[in-house]
Amino acid sequence: MNIVIISGSTRIGRLSHLATVELHKRMAQRNIKAEIIDLAEYKLPMLENTAGKHESPPPHLAAFVQKLDAADAMIFVSPEYHGSYSGALKNALDYVWKEFSKKPIGVVTATTGKFGGVNASTQMQLLILSIGAFPMPYKLLVPDVDKAFDESGTLANEPIAKTFEKFITEFMWFAEAIITQKGKKP
Repeated sequence: MNIVIISGSTRIGRLSHLATVELHKRMAQRNIKAEIIDLAEYKLPMLENTAGKHESPPPHLAAFVQKLDAADAMIFVSPEYHGSYSGALKNALDYVWKEFSKKPIGVVTATTGKFGGVNASTQMQLLILSIGAFPMPYKLLVPDVDKAFDESGTLANEPIAKTFEKFITEFMWFAEAIITQKGKKP
């Protein structure tokens, strides 16, 4: 299974990226292959005009589109900004469409507050439905992200570590169920 994890913040000093790296590390420990797509590395320009049709990404983003297209399943990671997911993530998703069709997508949010980005996670699930994909019902919410990781970036909060493990288990079941169903002929 080809899984991509989209790190949806481009801000300097971003804390949600710690959750992305932790998720990737824990998946590797279970021999689950996943690739991080870090939006900070792509320097996506703002999508300006689609004139009512799909606008192709700039040529230097071909690798980004190819990775999304080749993915069997995805995980979106975002901080919660003003009650919603990051603008960088939304802008990136606006560049593509068919690459999400009927794919299972998990949601991870992180905040410095106590609720872990519950508002952003709910909105991301609605966004996933809007792009023609399947949002996983179970979400990984990382509250107090500024205190959950130590100075070296290691997750130092046992209850949150358990939620990472449960998320991975749920995600793999969800993704495999959908991918298996998609492979069946009607």
